Parts: sequence; C-alpha cells; structure tokens
Amino acid sequence: MTEKATFGAGCFWGVEARFRELDGVEDAAVGYMGGTLDSPTYEQVCRDETGHAEVVEVVFDPERIDYEQLVREFFSLHDPTQVNRQGPDVGDQYRSVIFTHDDRQHQVAERIRNELDESGRFDRPIATAIEPAATFWRAEEYHQQYLARRGGSCAI
Repeated sequence: MTEKATFGAGCFWGVEARFRELDGVEDAAVGYMGGTLDSPTYEQVCRDETGHAEVVEVVFDPERIDYEQLVREFFSLHDPTQVNRQGPDVGDQYRSVIFTHDDRQHQVAERIRNELDESGRFDRPIATAIEPAATFWRAEEYHQQYLARRGGSCAI
C-alpha cells in the first residue's frame, strides 16, 4: 500500500526530479496546493493570484522508504530559511512548505523541523510552514517530469 507526501521547496521541476531518484518513491507529480482558486493554471499561480505553492506530490512505498526519510530529503534539497523564495525564484508560490496528510505526518514534520532548527545547521531560523494537505491540483502536462524530458536544472 502506498502513501502520499506533499512538499513545496521552490521550483517544482527540480524538487520532482530529486524525489524521483529515491528508492521507494513510486511516482512524483508537480502541481499546486494551498491556495484559494479551484483548478489554478501555472500563469495564475506565477502572477500570485491564487495563494498556491508549487508543490510535488510524492507517492511512496513506506516499506521501502519512510516518511521521515522524505522529510529529511526535503530539508536537504533547498534553503528552508528563505521566506517566499528559493534562489532566483521569488514569490509565495515558491515558499517552503510541507503539506501533511495525517496527524502522524504532521508530528514527524514538526519534530524534524524543530530538531534541525535547534541543531545550528542553519544560520537563520527555519521558515518552513507545516499545513494540512488541501486539494492537489496537478500542473499542466508540459511541467510533468520537465527536467527529465528537457534536461537542465533550476534553483532548489
């Protein structure tokens, strides 16, 4: 039986590519979560009209990779101290956020965020929000596996 995890860490292309590399991740799709508009488009999200974050919905086999490993990977692949940006990408659609699908995920995400915040690993406080998962709006098909199809990279 698979589970879902949803993360926002800046440009969703790079985040998706990184999660797809992990053993135990069965699928990853890019999309939008956390906003006010049903069926948002990329253009609407980028114009900051919807409040959505660019996210990656990860489908994983918890017998091969657990949620804690995914959360730790999330924190390692971006700067969780930046507010509403990652690298050159600026706006609340690029915010650092973990959308949790149940109480257990919420507790794990909070524990790891607090542990990392107290560890001194980062020069500034961690700004990552932890929120209950809302509707996942799958991004347009040309965004799915963008880096795998086109090559290149983006800031994460």
